[in-house]
Amino acid sequence: MKFSRLRRFYQLNKVFFQYGLDEFIPWHLLPWYARAGRYCFFWLTNQHQDKSQAERLRLSLEKLGPVYIKFGQMLSTRRDLLTPELAKELSKLQDNVAPFPSEQAIELITRNLEQPIEKVFDHFDSVPLASASIAQVHTATLKETQQQVVIKVIRPEITNIIKSDTDLMATFAKLLTKVLPQHSERLRPVEVVEEYRRTILNELDMSKEAANTQVLRSNFTNSDSLYIPEIYPEYCFKNMLVIERIFGIPVADIEQLKAQNTDLKLLAERGVEVFFTQVFRDSFFHADMHPGNIFVSKETPHNPKYIGIDCGIVGTLNKEDQRYLAENFAAFFNRDYHKVATLHVDSGWVPSDTNVEEFEFAIRHVLEPIFAKPLAEISFGHVLINLFDTARQFNMQVQPQLVLLQKTLLYIEGLGRQLYPELDLWQTAKPFLERWLKEQMGPQAFYQAVKANGPFWLEKMPELPNLVYDSLKRQQKQQAQWQKNQQRLLRNQHLQQRSQFFLIIGSCLLLSSTLLYLHDKSDGLLLATSIGSIFCWFKAWQDKSSYTD
Repeated sequence: MKFSRLRRFYQLNKVFFQYGLDEFIPWHLLPWYARAGRYCFFWLTNQHQDKSQAERLRLSLEKLGPVYIKFGQMLSTRRDLLTPELAKELSKLQDNVAPFPSEQAIELITRNLEQPIEKVFDHFDSVPLASASIAQVHTATLKETQQQVVIKVIRPEITNIIKSDTDLMATFAKLLTKVLPQHSERLRPVEVVEEYRRTILNELDMSKEAANTQVLRSNFTNSDSLYIPEIYPEYCFKNMLVIERIFGIPVADIEQLKAQNTDLKLLAERGVEVFFTQVFRDSFFHADMHPGNIFVSKETPHNPKYIGIDCGIVGTLNKEDQRYLAENFAAFFNRDYHKVATLHVDSGWVPSDTNVEEFEFAIRHVLEPIFAKPLAEISFGHVLINLFDTARQFNMQVQPQLVLLQKTLLYIEGLGRQLYPELDLWQTAKPFLERWLKEQMGPQAFYQAVKANGPFWLEKMPELPNLVYDSLKRQQKQQAQWQKNQQRLLRNQHLQQRSQFFLIIGSCLLLSSTLLYLHDKSDGLLLATSIGSIFCWFKAWQDKSSYTD
C-alpha cells in the first residue's frame, strides 16, 4: 500500500472513531484480531456524544470530503438498506465545495478549444456560477449566435482522488464481508461500493452526459411537460460540457412558484407523467432527478413545464423489465399478490425454483398493512422498497436498473407531494399504465408489430424456401455428425475398457513374476509371466493411444 493511501487510511480511521461510528459495529461478533485492532486506536474517542448516530454519520462524511459526501447522497436513496432516520439525515448532505481557481478552468477550456477562449465565447464569467465535488460551472455567451450558455468543467486531479478513495472503500467493504458475513448478506457492501464507483466514474465523462442529454432532449421535443436544454457538441469534450443556459425557478422554491400562480396540481401530475413516459415509452430515464437538477419554466405558469439538467446518470429497462414492472404495479394496487410473486419468478428476478406460495405469503405479510391506508397516501417508492426487501429474502439478485428506478421514483414522489400534498399518485399513474399495457399486449400491439416488421418480412419472403432448404441440410449434417460422434464415443469406451483390462492383467502378471523371483521358482515360468506382463502393458498403451477426439 502506498504511503499516501496509508495516510488516507489513517485519516479515515481517525474520523471514524472521533465521530463514534464504531457504535454501528457489533464488536461481540467480530473475531479477536478485529477487536484487537480497535485498541490500536484507543486514544481516538467519540468527541460528539451529544449528537445522534445518524447525525454523526452525516458530519463524518462531510468531514471526509466530496467523494464521501456523494457516497452518502447515494446511500440516502437506498432506503432498502438504511433505517428511516439514517436515510433522512443523509439526505441533508449538501454538495457545496469551494471552487478551484478560475485560471485552471480557463486553461482547460483553452486547451480543449485549441484557441483563445475569447474567440469562441463572449462575456465569459470567471466567477463560477456553481461549484460541486466533480465539476465547476461558468457562464458565457457563444460569440457566433449570442446564445447564453454554461460551461461545465471537471475538477483537476479529481479522477485520481476518486479512484484512490473508492479503492479504499472497496477494501473496507471486502473486510466487512469477512468479519461480519451475516450482516453483509443484507447490506451487500461490496455491491454498493461497486455501484457507487461505476456511477461516479461515469459522471467524470462529460461526453456521456452530452449524449444522454441529447437523447432526453430528442425524446421530449415539443413536450408540454419537460424541457431539456440544448447541447453544443462541437464544444463538448470528455472533461468539458457546453449547454444552453436556462432561467427557471428551482422546483423546491414553492413560495416563488406560488407567487407566479403556478398550477401546482398540474405540475405535480406532470412530474408523474414525465417519469412514467421516460420509463415505459422511452425506456431511458433521468436517474438523478433530485430537486437541485429540476427547475420550472417561468413561462405559462397555468401550463407549467419542468426543465431538467445534469443528465450524467440515466437508467434503461429492456422490454421484459418494462412489461413485468408495469404488471407488478398493476398487481400491487389490485392486491393480487400471487401474480406479483409469479411475475418475479417469470422475470428471473428470483430463482426459478422459488416456492411461489411461500413468496406470495411473504409479500402479503409485508404489503397488506400498507394498503390499510387510503390509496392516495400510499407511497409507490416504499411499496417497491418493501417488495424488493422481501424478494431478497428469496435470493433476489441486485438489479442495478431497478435500484436506479426506485431512487428516481422516490425523488419524483417526494417532489410531487411537496408541490401538491393531495396528489394521488396511483390515480395519476393508473391510466398511463393501463394504456401502456394495452398497447403492449392487446390487438393494437399485434397490429403495431405487424406494421413495424411487415416490410422486413416481405423483403425476406423470397429467401424463405432457400432458408428452409439450408436449415434442413444443416440439420441433416448435424444428425450425421451426431451419429459419427456417438460411434467415436462407443469406440473410445470399448478401447478404454480393453486398455484397463490389459493394464490389470499386466499388473497381476508383474506381481506374479515378482513373487516367483523372490521364491526362486522356475525360470521358465518367471520368464513367461514377465513377457506376458510386458505384452499386456504394451497392448494397454496401444489401445489408449488409439483414442480418437
